[in-house]
Amino acid sequence: MDRRDIFLEMQTHLMEDENPSVYLNEMHEKGMLWEYPFQMLHKMRDTEQSPIYHPEGNVWIHTMQVIDVAAKVKKRSRDPRVFMWAALLHDIGKPAVTKMRKGRITSYNHDQEGEKLARDFLSYFLEDKTFIEKVCGLVRYHMQILFVVKGQPYADLKGMKKRTDLQEVALLGLCDRLGRDTQNKEEEEKNIMLFIQKCKEQGSISG
Repeated sequence: MDRRDIFLEMQTHLMEDENPSVYLNEMHEKGMLWEYPFQMLHKMRDTEQSPIYHPEGNVWIHTMQVIDVAAKVKKRSRDPRVFMWAALLHDIGKPAVTKMRKGRITSYNHDQEGEKLARDFLSYFLEDKTFIEKVCGLVRYHMQILFVVKGQPYADLKGMKKRTDLQEVALLGLCDRLGRDTQNKEEEEKNIMLFIQKCKEQGSISG
């Protein structure tokens, strides 16, 4: 199958399936993700995560859980196609930056690395720069919920407001948090509401 055909088929399953992970896992098992740029996705399978925050296992397992959650709420998104590709690519940067530091698995700056790789991945197939930048914006800022809620210095409300829709960031962030084995839906929804509240207080979101 031609790589562009694989991309389009992948997009169809992301947009139409209740559990897109079934198709993605089948593609992985068939060895359809070895060639560039799909190898960026393949590398997720070999990238372990901290068992404290991700007891479900490697980046691939987590991503599959995230896209299944995202598929069930994509109608709440203002642009479901952007949203679903962002869900699939949100941790694409982890394989490049994951390291063992002082006995802990870390993936610092995977959001920034992920923006670059997501742009490379999508640009291989598409010329729609507006679409690509919307996806890359969500990938770049998907960690901001954690940074804002915890008051960390990595919070970048100005940049996030300029490049993304904060409601979309919030929805993707909820899926990211629920796509793991330690998730507590009620607690995570409270964190999303707190994120939105803090953004309002700092003038970064209207309403």
